[in-house]
Amino acid sequence: MRADRDHLDREQALRLLAGMTTGRVVYTAEALPAVLPVRFRFAADGSLLLDTRAPSDLLRAADSGVIAFETGEIDSADGRGWSVTVVGRANVITGLDGNGGAVGGEIAVSAAAEPPSPTVIRLRPELVTGRRLGEPPYPSLIQRLIDLSRCRSGQSE
Repeated sequence: MRADRDHLDREQALRLLAGMTTGRVVYTAEALPAVLPVRFRFAADGSLLLDTRAPSDLLRAADSGVIAFETGEIDSADGRGWSVTVVGRANVITGLDGNGGAVGGEIAVSAAAEPPSPTVIRLRPELVTGRRLGEPPYPSLIQRLIDLSRCRSGQSE
C-alpha cells in the first residue's frame, strides 16, 4: 500500500529533522489553530529548542502545554519531498548554555506579562511522525484517461 511506503519511522524522521533549521510551530490561540514560522535547533537532551520572539498567545500555549512542530522540504515543481511533525509537551525558558541547558530557568507565563527576550520554547518530542511525498499519482491517471479517450474515438498518437 502506498501509505506504508511513504511513512517515515521515528529514526528516519529525526534524521531528516536534524538537517533543518526552520519550521512551523502549531498551537491553539483562543480556541483556534495558529501557525508561526520559527528557527529551531536540537538540545543535548533531544528536545527541540524553538527560537522565537513569539506573541504572548504562543508563549501561553507553550507554557506546560502541548504544541506541534512541522518542517520539511517539498519541491515546488513536482511536489516530491518529505514532512516531519513533532508533538509534545513544551515549556518556556529564558536562557540557554551552549548545549541547550537552561541557564535562566523555566518561567511561567501570565496573561499580562511578556517574558524577557530572547525567548526559547523547549519542545520534548513525544510523538514523531513523517511522510515522504513521491510522484503524484494523478499525472499517470490523466495520461491513461487521455489514451482511453483516444482509443474510443479511434485516434492514435
